[in-house]
This record gives sequence, C-alpha cells and structure tokens, in this order.
Amino acid sequence: MFQLNEQQQMIQDMFRDYMAKEIQPKVEAMEDGTISSLELSRKLYSVIGAAEMIRPSLEKLAKKREANPEERIEMANVVSDSAGAMGGDPMIMMILLKEISRVSPGMAMSFGVSVGLAGMAVLSKGTVRQIREYAIPLMTFEKIGSWCLTEPGAGSDAFGSMKTKAIPDGKGGYIINGTKTFITNAPEADLFIVYAKLDTGQPPEERPVHAFILERGMPGLTTGKPFHKLGMRDSPTSEVFMDTVRLEKKHLIGENEQKTGGRTSTKDSLGNERSGVPPICLGIIERCYEESIKYAKERVQFGRPIGEFQAVQLKIAHMYMLYKNVENIVFRTAWMQANGIRDASFINASKAYASTSAVEVTNIALQIYGGYGYMQEYPIEKLYRDAKLMELGAGTTDINLLTSARIELDLF
Repeated sequence: MFQLNEQQQMIQDMFRDYMAKEIQPKVEAMEDGTISSLELSRKLYSVIGAAEMIRPSLEKLAKKREANPEERIEMANVVSDSAGAMGGDPMIMMILLKEISRVSPGMAMSFGVSVGLAGMAVLSKGTVRQIREYAIPLMTFEKIGSWCLTEPGAGSDAFGSMKTKAIPDGKGGYIINGTKTFITNAPEADLFIVYAKLDTGQPPEERPVHAFILERGMPGLTTGKPFHKLGMRDSPTSEVFMDTVRLEKKHLIGENEQKTGGRTSTKDSLGNERSGVPPICLGIIERCYEESIKYAKERVQFGRPIGEFQAVQLKIAHMYMLYKNVENIVFRTAWMQANGIRDASFINASKAYASTSAVEVTNIALQIYGGYGYMQEYPIEKLYRDAKLMELGAGTTDINLLTSARIELDLF
C-alpha cells in the first residue's frame, strides 16, 4: 500500500477541511492556554462520531477478555481492532494524527497520549472490569488520560532510576508515593496511568515494575502548574505528585501482581507510543513542504521567483525525499498493525528517522522563508518549535537507534 484508497482519501479531505475551519483559527489560543486542545479533540471525536464507531470493538475486546482472562491481547491487534475501528482500518488513525499535526502537533500528541497510551495500557492488559470502567471512557474520550513513566531523575534509564514505589497495605490494596515529570495531559487528566516499583522488601533493583490507574481527586494525588515549553505549547504538561495515595486492587492493571506484564507491558506501551510518532512527523513535514513550495513560487528576488534558483531547488528536493520516506514508513506501520505484525526494530528505527527528518525539514523550510519564517504569522515558526520534541519524547533518538541495533544483534 503506497497511496490512499478512495475511502481513505475522502476521510483525509474531511479531516483537513475540519482542521482548517475549526482548529486553525484557535491555534494561538491553544498555545497561550486560553483554549484546551483536549476539549477540541473531544469535540472532533463527537463530530465524526468516533466514540460510537469504536465502542462496539471495545465491547468485543472486553468479552474476549471475559471469555479468556489468560489470553494476551497484542498491542498491534488492539490498534487494528479498536483504535482504528472506523472500518477496522488502522490507516484512519494515522490519517487523523497526520491531519491534526499539520495544524497543531501538540493537539495530536495530547490526543495520542490519552487514547494511544493511557487507553491502550488499560485495554491491552486490564481486566474486564478495568476495560469497562477505565479503558472504554479513555478510548471514547469521555475521560482524558495521562501516561506517567518519566521521573525527575529517571529519563532514558526509566526502570533503573525509578523511585516511585507502591507498597502493599496488607488489605489487598497499595500505598503509592513518588513524583513524575514531563507528563503530557497531566494538568487536565481525569485518569493517570502510573508506573511504580512494587516494594515488598526486596532491594530496589529487584523490584518489579507495575502499572496503576489513579483517578483525579484521590487524596494525596496532585499535579503541578503547566510547564512553559519551547514547543508543543498546545499540549499541557506538568509534574504529578503522589503522597501516600491509597489504591484498591482494581487500580492495579490486570489486578494480579504476577500477570500485569511488568516491564514487558511498559515496553509494549513505549512501542505503541513510538509507532504514533511518524504520522505526527508526517503532518509536520507535509505542511512544511507544501508551504515551502507555495512560498518558493510566490517570493520574488532578483527579478524572479526564488524557486528558480538551484539552491532553493536542492532544498525542495531534499525535503521531498524525506517527506516520501516518512510517508512510506507511515503506510508500512499501518499495514503492520492491520496484519498484527510486531517489529520492534522497525518501530524504533522509523521513529528515529521520522523525528530527525521532521527537525531537518522544518529547518530547511525556515531557511527558505528566511526572516518571514521566524515570524509567528507564518506556520513554519510553530512547526519548527514543535518538531524538536519528536527527537526527545518516546525515547531519545539515540535510545531508539540503540534499541533497534540491539534487537538486530540479539543483545536483549
């Protein structure tokens, strides 16, 4: 699959028209925090009727888990069967993320974290009760989710340096303490998927990592003020603090300490997060490319359009090369999800390639625009700022590449 079919093209046109009319005029207000990108995502979900289309697939998965609690629901299959439920086509979700990112990459990121990370974390490993109580509200955008892994002293070494811990309370529940930082959606989230080390008296390095569902309003759970950031300002980010938060058994994803997947489930979620980066990058790249083509035809210097100069032509060609490579990555990722194929090496390598390409393309676009590209009245300035986070979030580029290489070398 190297191009959209007729149905996919119609859906893309619909999303693009909606983003241009309903979201583009609100970008500045989202960036300064006066309008919530998450509320706009919720409205988009309602307009396209996504919740009604997705809910039957989610109920099917709940019944499947009810019939066989031991069966593992693979992340790729979850994406195919639920997140891409509009026609059972994962490419629809890719198109949605791309089209949102052409206008507001931050909005796409917040949307992806709530549905693709928080929602999927519960859906893929949760019990029937958890799927119905937590996953379905997250996947249908009735509730907003955040995914809490990173800590002040634990970035790339997320497991080894993790300090957040959950201690059994002797009554079947847990007491959790710790701090998470750089948490997308935290200022507005209803539910928090928190990763913590289970402390039953063993040394810290031997403690298993488990995922817990925390709900806003729980005593001891608070969030910090939104961070001021270089880019992705339309995606709210803050710290999450847990001070003696008391949890019930139902808040442990899987409700069983031996069957929640531990570090494996966390890595599955990271893989899902990384597979969502290329479509966001594609949206950034595609918009920059199209705007640069338009500008190169219109901007006149030395008596002719700048697009007639070889230096600009070489920049356009280089952007086109990166654009089409990332587009092919997105098509292949959707194909993999549709066929239930897991390829962690490809996902890590493609995330690294797409993110570095997005940074490079925005830099080239700004150079073509010159001083005008530096001004906020043109879209390049925002996309330039937003692109950089793609190289940092979901694992840094170096971590992505090392993970891919170690998989290929059988070093894990």
